[in-house]
Amino acid sequence: MGDPRGFLTLRRATPTREPVNARVQHWREFYAPVAEHTLREQGARCMDCGVPFCQGDTGCPVRNVIPDWNDLVYRGRWREALDTLHATNNFPEFTGRLCPAPCESACVLSLVEQPVAIRTIEQAIADRGFAEQWVTPQQPREESGRRVAVIGSGPTGLAAAQQLRRFGHSVVVFEKADRLGGLLRYGIPDFKLEKSVLDRRLAQLAAEGVVFRTRVNVGEDVPVDALRRDFDAVCLAGGAQAARELDVPGRALRGIHLAMDFLTQQNRRLAGDTIDEQTLIDARGKRVVIIGGGDTGADCAGTCIRQGARNVQQFALLPEPPADRAESTPWPLWPMQLRTSHAHEEGCAREWSVSTTAFSGRGGRVQRLHAIRVEAGVTADGAQRMLPLPGTQFTLRADLVLLAMGFTGPDDSRLLRDLGLVAPDAGGLVSTDVTHRTKIPGVFAAGDIRRGASLVVWAIREGRDAAESIHRELHCVQNRAAAGTA
Repeated sequence: MGDPRGFLTLRRATPTREPVNARVQHWREFYAPVAEHTLREQGARCMDCGVPFCQGDTGCPVRNVIPDWNDLVYRGRWREALDTLHATNNFPEFTGRLCPAPCESACVLSLVEQPVAIRTIEQAIADRGFAEQWVTPQQPREESGRRVAVIGSGPTGLAAAQQLRRFGHSVVVFEKADRLGGLLRYGIPDFKLEKSVLDRRLAQLAAEGVVFRTRVNVGEDVPVDALRRDFDAVCLAGGAQAARELDVPGRALRGIHLAMDFLTQQNRRLAGDTIDEQTLIDARGKRVVIIGGGDTGADCAGTCIRQGARNVQQFALLPEPPADRAESTPWPLWPMQLRTSHAHEEGCAREWSVSTTAFSGRGGRVQRLHAIRVEAGVTADGAQRMLPLPGTQFTLRADLVLLAMGFTGPDDSRLLRDLGLVAPDAGGLVSTDVTHRTKIPGVFAAGDIRRGASLVVWAIREGRDAAESIHRELHCVQNRAAAGTA
């Protein structure tokens, strides 16, 4: 601990947001950089706990050694802080921007005071590393002669690819989209992650020897038999992008869209793609309703506001969480509590305990949303449900409806069907053992495709763990082959 009284004398400080009226006029990130002396003070607030809950699975699934790099920042040893951070996290510039920071909820200081600004320090270390040109390609010590295919270029696939390449294996990443990055590219708005941040890390991976192949739908463009013949191992990292649907009357009306279709299209527009007017989803001048109370819904809200929506409302099925940590989620667990995002500051109204029952309109286009208030209850069979409250039905004008109710698992694909990996009772997820091995020899799975939609820190952790398992298997095979020829 650099300053034994830092946690007593120094207050928490995080980046300030650009004023609302200014930031909604552009699509860039809108947090002001934090001064170095402030960052060093934040590092000094860390108590270097005997049991640092911030870095366990509850606090940091990617296993960041948080007290170490907090102290290094306090001492101004930024290069060492970057090396320590990279030892566990391939992409701290992503997690520093996108992770909801369960590490801060698990910080011991949060029991009596505001937690250490861990995520702020993490992003600052990573961004300084790039600014100082400390982030450079790392080549493997020797080549293994083994080839690994990684399916999917989201954070799981990229983390697995980088680790495998540094182990000395030849790595090819297959991406069915036209650009790399998965949800980092097309699911996250630019105002949360400017794509130049993604591109500079992709350049590092390419310089290390990772081969990227875009516009390749494995299973369709590359048959499964050919994939298994040409590669010694395969890592499935395709994510869980099958959206949860809303099966109510009127769902087929025009103007009702899945959130990810909307976000993807806007990211394509910002990348310079031309969108056909017939398929354009634009909130300008419209009354927008977003169904779903999570982060994806908030991303939709911020996007709609920047597009010039007339007004934006977000409906959540569950009750409004308490302002402070709920008793059901005691420290150091991730707390159930009310969280307000930038989008709600920008003009998105929220309502809780609302269930949509139907849509109606004219000329095949949505004009109204029909809903009812609900409350938690128990059904006749003893199941916990959100039950409708009689007499609370209401109707709302809606020109654009975005469905942001989460994801159920991976998209149906010929790849998974041909491999025979998705069983009807598996909830659509790919089943593996604890080492990420599937039932198919040489085929591994990691990330959302096997655990369901989760945090970016879990995606990176899963990619790293799968790479470690693949490397061990290939190393054992190589040793057995060598012993057989001796």
